[in-house]
Amino acid sequence: MELQFLGAAGTVTGSCYVLSDDSKKVMIDCGFFQGSKELESLNSKAFATDPRSIDFLLLTHAHLDHCGRLPKLVKDGFSGPIYLTEPTKRILEITLVDAARVYREHNQENSLFNEDDVAKTLSLCQVVEYDSEFGPSDFRINYKNAGHILGSAFIQLDLSGHKVTFSADLGNSPQELIEPTDEPSSASTIILESTYGDRVHQVQDTDGELSKHIAAIAKDAGTLMIPSFSIERTQELLFRLDRIDKAGKLDHSVSVFMDSPMAQKVTDVFRDFPEYYNQRLHQAASVDDPFSFPSLKVTRGSKDSRNIATTTGPKIIIAGSGMMNGGRIVNHAKTYLPLSNTRLLFVGFQAEGTLGRQLLEGQRRVTIDGQPIEVNAQIFDLAGLSSHADQPKLVNWAKKTGAQNIILTHGEDYARKGLAEKLVEQTGSKNIQTPHYLDKIMLPL
Repeated sequence: MELQFLGAAGTVTGSCYVLSDDSKKVMIDCGFFQGSKELESLNSKAFATDPRSIDFLLLTHAHLDHCGRLPKLVKDGFSGPIYLTEPTKRILEITLVDAARVYREHNQENSLFNEDDVAKTLSLCQVVEYDSEFGPSDFRINYKNAGHILGSAFIQLDLSGHKVTFSADLGNSPQELIEPTDEPSSASTIILESTYGDRVHQVQDTDGELSKHIAAIAKDAGTLMIPSFSIERTQELLFRLDRIDKAGKLDHSVSVFMDSPMAQKVTDVFRDFPEYYNQRLHQAASVDDPFSFPSLKVTRGSKDSRNIATTTGPKIIIAGSGMMNGGRIVNHAKTYLPLSNTRLLFVGFQAEGTLGRQLLEGQRRVTIDGQPIEVNAQIFDLAGLSSHADQPKLVNWAKKTGAQNIILTHGEDYARKGLAEKLVEQTGSKNIQTPHYLDKIMLPL
């Protein structure tokens, strides 16, 4: 059994793996590369394996770095089924339609795909349930709740008795919105993410930290700018702000703008799947809408987004993209980064090569759309809002599988190194591998 790595090997984006034997070829995820120009140039490259030769695809969740190249795969000849959960299917449509729109609006020549390719991709989707085994021939497949975002899964495969588990992205359980990560079954080989493989998340009073930032901008008539991922992270922020408001700690002089059409659509999907909520969110949703509160203003068109700058008084702006490599947050950054009464609050991972990473590392002068921007804003990182498991949780999950053959992906090399060292110490495994782009590994059968 051969496993080839077509992304997320030495980086946190571009997740895509091909598992094959003499009879079947399976792809797991097919995501965008994001970050540096060098990384993003890989999106337009031909796939290292012929898309027509892939029998079926297993999609773990609908973050762009796991699903973004699917329409290109279909455009290039893939026609097999795409297996995914129902919430993932709903969010996938939002994600891919938005990506196609960006290509069209920017009149990009040689676009990876268009709306027709997205429609063909969605027509291939086949919904599966958690804990419901399926599969053709000698492949037995089981989707388990990864606890990462709504509908996310890790995938357990039984290949003629050889058990292989793809962790995909494991959640930082327990989380505010969804059920915690499922317990994994035993496995011979695991392909394990390592986004935060070298660190332990800080224990933070997240609501308390948000309240402090809100009080600070209320005092200074400033702006709290939050680059946020449209899927899961924005919904969690809205839930927390609703709770802070109910506790009487959201100053009503502060306007809160959710400036993301995509996040608006994803929030509607959340409202449609209460069965995926955890107990706390269930309780909140039984009383009122947990994603709305009186001072929230939801922008619609681009004109509404531009008009935020004319709003006087303190304000919170929640906008994508989460790593500031595009989206409406970029325009707000040009307006507010030069101002000393601005607070920029990161609430998620910032990949190498992104504007977010530059700012998080302390650069005081950046270039946005070719324009030099002085950074006088205060920069903060709210690590407690991560939706990825940290080192102890990754190690604990790996130990539960009993796997001695461990392959580390979806992490930068320093994170994989730190996780590998801890796994050797905690599991005793002597077969931990850290492949790179296009590498192939033969799995023992």
